[in-house]
Amino acid sequence: MSGLEVVTSWYLILGALLFIIGGTGLLVRRNPLIMLMCVELMLNGVNLSFIAFADRFGDVHGQTVVLFVLVVAAAEVVVGLGLVVAVLRASPHATADDLSALRG
Repeated sequence: MSGLEVVTSWYLILGALLFIIGGTGLLVRRNPLIMLMCVELMLNGVNLSFIAFADRFGDVHGQTVVLFVLVVAAAEVVVGLGLVVAVLRASPHATADDLSALRG
């Protein structure tokens, strides 16, 4: 069967595209919720690259790093999303520039 073989470089290209899209969104958008989602997109792009390398070289260290990145990302989402929702409830049209005024 002459199927299309998926090689490691395709996963790396997809991971790089996810990272670039997330980085561009982080730089362009000013909504804190969108910025948080862009950071998560960047983390997922890096995770995909780690998994591709772990599969390519038959090593489990890349998968271990992905596990730790997912745990840290989950903690970041819990804390970050709680803060963003609390701020956006107080002022629905707040941007990331407005959040710098919250220093205490």
